[in-house]
Amino acid sequence: MEPIVDIIDILGTIAFAISGVITATKKRMDLFGILIVATVTSVGGGTLRDLLIGKSPVTWLLNTTFVYTILVSTVVGVIFRKQLHYVRKSLFLFDTIGIALYTITGVQMGLLIDLNPVICVALGTITACFGGVIRDILCNEIPVIFRKEIYASACILGGVVYIGLIHLGVTAGLTAVMAGITVVVVRTLAVVYELQLPSIYTQAEREQNS
Repeated sequence: MEPIVDIIDILGTIAFAISGVITATKKRMDLFGILIVATVTSVGGGTLRDLLIGKSPVTWLLNTTFVYTILVSTVVGVIFRKQLHYVRKSLFLFDTIGIALYTITGVQMGLLIDLNPVICVALGTITACFGGVIRDILCNEIPVIFRKEIYASACILGGVVYIGLIHLGVTAGLTAVMAGITVVVVRTLAVVYELQLPSIYTQAEREQNS
């Protein structure tokens, strides 16, 4: 794996591990439960990515740095859980950082093995979103990606920006920064202004299911 991909993957692991800790502690899980949730949040999307592209064993099994990163991040998250809960938007912050970083690594991995650009964007979205899906399912929550919020769409747009800039000859580092900023900005604006994807259901159907 290229160094820049590895570094971004580690940063995404930290962000998602802490978001997993925040969610698990809100559910009053024990230490083992917190560690499990932090782990699946961190490596769930990357594991699915590696399986889809035929990479075996998956990345985190070959590099113990990921394991140690999750352990340290979990411990730090547990120690400072009160401070994290005090910051009302902490889960949103770490989750958004996580999806931005993992979108980039997913797209980069696809490009490294010469996949079609559309598939690279899909791979980035899967990498970014599915750790959070597993986290929410384990914590008995409806996954954010399945709600009306702008979530996966932000990852798709970030992936498109990454592919576009690469084709324009922009350096990999600047491309990663711009794509990551795109994901963060789109997701933040969507939450601040309560932007949602169009609903296919009528008002009567929504009231019937409420």
